[in-house]
Amino acid sequence: MSNKSYPIKENSIVMKVQGGEQKVMKKILTVALSTAMAFSMFASVAFGDSAVSVQDKYNSLEAKGIFNGYPDKQAHLERDMTRAEFAKVLTKLLGLKEVTGTLSYKDKGYDAKNWAVPYIEAVTAAGIMEGQDKVKQIFNYNGKVTVEEMATALVRALKLEVPANADNSASTWAKGYVQVAIDKGLIAKDINFQANATREQLVTAAYQADQIINLSVKEYKIAENGKDIEFTLTSGEVVKVTLEKALEPNKETEVKFKTSAGQEITAKVTWVVTAAQKIVSASGTNYKEVVINFDGELDQQTAENADNYKVAEFTKLESATLSSDKKSVTLLLQEDSKLSSQKTYNLKVSGVKNAGGTKTFNETVQFSAVDTQLPQVKEAKALGTKAFKVVFSEPVTQTTARNLANYKVDGKNISGHVDYTYPNIAFITTDLSVGKHTLTVQDVQDYANFKVAPVETDLTVAEDTAAPEVESVKATDLTKVEITFNESVKSISKVYHTSSSKNADYKIKDNKLILTFDKDKQLSLGENTIYVDGVTDYSGNSANRQIKVTPELDTTRPTVAGVTSEVDGDVTKITVEFSKDVNATDIANRENFTLKKENGDIFSGKGFDTKGHPVNVPQFAVSKYNNEKLKNKVVLTTIGKLPSGKYTLEVAGVRDNTAIGNTIVPQSVSFTATEAGNIELNSAWYTIDEDNNYVVNVQFNKPVVTTGSGNALDVNKYNYVVGSTYYPFPSTSTEIKLYSSNTVQLTVPRKDVKVDFDAGNVSIRAINISDADGNFVSDKTVSLKDRKASRIEVDKDSVQATAKNKVVADFKGELTRLYASDFEFTIGGKTYNSSDFSATIVNASAGKTSVEFKFYNDVIPANSGVTLKTVAQNDIRSVDGYGRTLEAIVSAPVADKIAPELYTANNANPLSASIGTSTVGGATYYEAELTFVENVKVFYTSAAFKVAVNGNYADTVGARVDGNKLYVQFKSDVKVGDIRNLEVYLNGNANGKFVVDEAGNAAEDFRTSVTR
Repeated sequence: MSNKSYPIKENSIVMKVQGGEQKVMKKILTVALSTAMAFSMFASVAFGDSAVSVQDKYNSLEAKGIFNGYPDKQAHLERDMTRAEFAKVLTKLLGLKEVTGTLSYKDKGYDAKNWAVPYIEAVTAAGIMEGQDKVKQIFNYNGKVTVEEMATALVRALKLEVPANADNSASTWAKGYVQVAIDKGLIAKDINFQANATREQLVTAAYQADQIINLSVKEYKIAENGKDIEFTLTSGEVVKVTLEKALEPNKETEVKFKTSAGQEITAKVTWVVTAAQKIVSASGTNYKEVVINFDGELDQQTAENADNYKVAEFTKLESATLSSDKKSVTLLLQEDSKLSSQKTYNLKVSGVKNAGGTKTFNETVQFSAVDTQLPQVKEAKALGTKAFKVVFSEPVTQTTARNLANYKVDGKNISGHVDYTYPNIAFITTDLSVGKHTLTVQDVQDYANFKVAPVETDLTVAEDTAAPEVESVKATDLTKVEITFNESVKSISKVYHTSSSKNADYKIKDNKLILTFDKDKQLSLGENTIYVDGVTDYSGNSANRQIKVTPELDTTRPTVAGVTSEVDGDVTKITVEFSKDVNATDIANRENFTLKKENGDIFSGKGFDTKGHPVNVPQFAVSKYNNEKLKNKVVLTTIGKLPSGKYTLEVAGVRDNTAIGNTIVPQSVSFTATEAGNIELNSAWYTIDEDNNYVVNVQFNKPVVTTGSGNALDVNKYNYVVGSTYYPFPSTSTEIKLYSSNTVQLTVPRKDVKVDFDAGNVSIRAINISDADGNFVSDKTVSLKDRKASRIEVDKDSVQATAKNKVVADFKGELTRLYASDFEFTIGGKTYNSSDFSATIVNASAGKTSVEFKFYNDVIPANSGVTLKTVAQNDIRSVDGYGRTLEAIVSAPVADKIAPELYTANNANPLSASIGTSTVGGATYYEAELTFVENVKVFYTSAAFKVAVNGNYADTVGARVDGNKLYVQFKSDVKVGDIRNLEVYLNGNANGKFVVDEAGNAAEDFRTSVTR
């Protein structure tokens, strides 16, 4: 099928008969579509419809005015076609305007009364036909037209592609045109092409030409990938088109393509997709629920799996509920969790599939919670004559929902009690008479403390004598089952499957019974029978129910959603985020994680062994808000900072927590490590200027950027916070500027601020602000203080003893004056003051001051045990450029950062002359014993340790420690009594940290020997 180009929207329609001249005209061709069909399979190409008779074709053309019968009302298809008839057919076929009032020829009878004149003048004006005798101006309208002349004129008029070579019996000049006419169904292949064309042949040719000229798309089918389209044309031709990129679902799009003849067609198509393709929005319209809206339908099983969603710091969700139209999911926080007003949260969606499973959502969106709606009574329903339930429009507090005084029947207080089902249902047990009543509900509050307006609701009471019936059951795992009854359930006595010993823990939520089986009592993979004994409604009707269920298992494998790294003190923490919760045993297996350099080589050192596996056991991350384990995040902690650069972490062998334990497909994820720590808020303070403005200074621990996504000069990224309420700085009246490289200053009229900063209970929050390395500020707040009360705090994690006579510390501010007399140290119960040490500012920039305290003697022990403090607050003289003094330090422990040393006191040899033996893997080896000044730990790797016996290297096989003793195990053919000289080496320990003290400080490389 040919698809060679022609100008879009235009077809050059040409007629050239033997010996004539070529003339060109234009005809606009456009196509518009409105219907679509689902893609099934591609059909074969077809041209025309052989089932249509010549008479039917004639009738069709006659209906369009292209043909007319003779006066005797007959078609006379057997007659030869005249030039006049051909002129009319061409005029009608091509949509030319008939020309009157002009007589270009002098044929006998060629006058205004001649029916053919308007058509002859039309094709003449269009340059399609001309007179046979130009000198005498004779058109010869009664003359005949041969088949090959007719074919040539039509092929040129339709601008069909003509082959260079053709094999037929037409005249040489017409062979190509005739072949195209045959191929396109204009004429038959086995006729005399030099003979005069009959009206029947003209009907056939005109009918097919009409099909080509008025070619349009009859229907189209779009494949599931949105890129492959099959167009079926009105001619019967089928054209397959593959787009460079997929269509946008549910949006009318213009597509251009060419037919086999090269004719360009423009079609409007719509890829009708009911399955979701993108997340439209996420919002919190109250402080307990988040609604995620999609542009189409979702798969129910994955959409209602609460583990597929992570909302900021909240470790677990109560539930995920798919809407009836399957286009939105409502996430419910657990009862002890609550969103904060106007705070921006990150919501991660992982493993949620669309309907049909063609797309899996793994992305993060942001939302804010704003509650402006009063809670309402959504439903009030009598549960027989002994209780009724009230369903509220949003989550309400248990305290107010359970207050019986908030419910009245027929204007009167009622006796009884209230049961509350989180998040929004109250069950009121009280005696009710059969008939209609009026229920009044008041003072029930939502989590924004809005109260339901007093409202009266009709309550119709009828006798209930039937026990609850099972409506549906589903098991999304071998340990989880949800049973839905046809009415609210008050209680059950027992629930189990197979035998009473395989009982389940359960929760009753209105008409749903949610079961959780322990793993040793879990369901089987096939059909299970669940027995629910004593299912009781609020009218006291009770029955035992049996339900059969076959679990629909979660078979989605976990994946690595991302890997990040951050510096935490002197170590790097690599966080691996999975798409779902994963197995604790698997993540503790260090061999499931392999670190590689950017070039693919194994990375060893800094707490990774020679195979790239972490030395420290990986741990689940812990929520900074409630200290709960985040079972979808795993932290690998290095020993020392990971050098800056790009890395790849390979993860394998990790299962999820489903009953069948889906295992991750081995996955490699790249990440970038920096040796600089995260950007954080240092402090915030304010003054009041002469124009009664608050001048708020927000200081970071690093310089901030003022362009791009991390722009620190966007006022919308700052909030002042009171309790759990986040207030934005008014963007229209707040001026913002960079006061220094790490300090942003906001000036805002006091009248535009909704709280009093002087009250002392205000904090400042800054989000989406980055440093030059692209690190974004963590989501934390700092107290906002009056400048006079604002202090420069010590970074307690930075206070470290780095030598026997040196302590370093960082302060959260840029000190301009430092006095040693402001500080004291306690070492071994003894106090040291400025007469025992000096204090020097090493660096003061980017919101931080590094200070070095140097003692005049080696007074710091190997394991530190030192504390730093300051004199009383009023006696402190060290200040920054803003006039802020240091915050008094009551007691700051000094961390041990002194490298462990071999014991050499009194010229002792740290390498013992005594050689012991040890069993490793069932074999007995020699042991060399070394003594350190403090307790040490060892992480053995053969490349780090070398042993020489009598000058020849021996094979090392392991190492162990016992307190401050290090034992290096080796094998040698030399008998122990014949070992005269023993040497032990440690290499590459600064990076590898194979030998460290209990604080993680690496020993220096050593080479020690002993002569026996």
